[in-house]
Amino acid sequence: MKILCIDGGGIRGVMPIVVLKAMEKELGCSVAEKFDLIAGTSTGSIIAASVMLRKDMGELLDSYQKYGKKIFIRQAKVGLFKSVYSDRYLRRLLKEAFENKKLGEMDGPLLIPAVDVTHGKPYIHRSHAIEAENDDLSIPLWDAVLSSCSAPIYFPPNNVDNDYLSIDGGLWANNPSLVCITEAIHYFNKSLKDIHILSIGTGDQNIDFTIDNDKFWGIKKWMPFRFPTMKVTPKLLDLALNLSSESVSYHCQLLLQDNYLRINDKLDGEVPFDDVKFIEELIKLGEQVYEKNREKILKFIG
Repeated sequence: MKILCIDGGGIRGVMPIVVLKAMEKELGCSVAEKFDLIAGTSTGSIIAASVMLRKDMGELLDSYQKYGKKIFIRQAKVGLFKSVYSDRYLRRLLKEAFENKKLGEMDGPLLIPAVDVTHGKPYIHRSHAIEAENDDLSIPLWDAVLSSCSAPIYFPPNNVDNDYLSIDGGLWANNPSLVCITEAIHYFNKSLKDIHILSIGTGDQNIDFTIDNDKFWGIKKWMPFRFPTMKVTPKLLDLALNLSSESVSYHCQLLLQDNYLRINDKLDGEVPFDDVKFIEELIKLGEQVYEKNREKILKFIG
């Protein structure tokens, strides 16, 4: 069973889009045709859903460039009394991209991790029903994706049919690979040796928490202000997402060994998930990452 997993990471999703674009150019077909299950978290859920719908990755990249600057327009500098960003343009992008498609109308299995914050538990949106999980296949695809993208403080929670509030799945599964292993075993009755995962990251950050003489470590350390704008940097959230992804990669590598191919690379310094000025740099990095891993990727997907 071949599985494609795409990490969360905000605007850094540009990197896996470029990798997938290069793959499709080389293969001469949609990436979706090469996988039995596709999963994505947060920005990765946008990409995963687009792959499942056979959307052109070049067009998706254009959408990120077009909408990124609109999505990440601040309505608050710190997010103390309201979310830093409105979800208006993100919602518009998702509705335009996915139209009236329902989650249950996908041509194959799609997994989108989110968080049911109302009931305080992780949640997985599936395009296939599991009797024990009370899955709702009638939810609009854009609604499921928006749930997975709603990073706390930065975007408001997504109200799902007045039933519960949902937030970013990256809080527990920024790299959805482990979710997919569980799904393959639990639902598809596969053994570990039957599971092959191509996992694409959004860049491995070296987030700087320099040792200094400040022993108090308040919000200005975890989510520092940029002067003179006084905009807050999502350092703590980026750290949490990065740790989540890399720890999952480590465990999946141990479980699957050569059946787990992780495609990721170091970023030059910190690239906040909401900073659109890095788009061109991320495009170049994606191209380099593909060329660096081209033979391994093509061999892996056969």
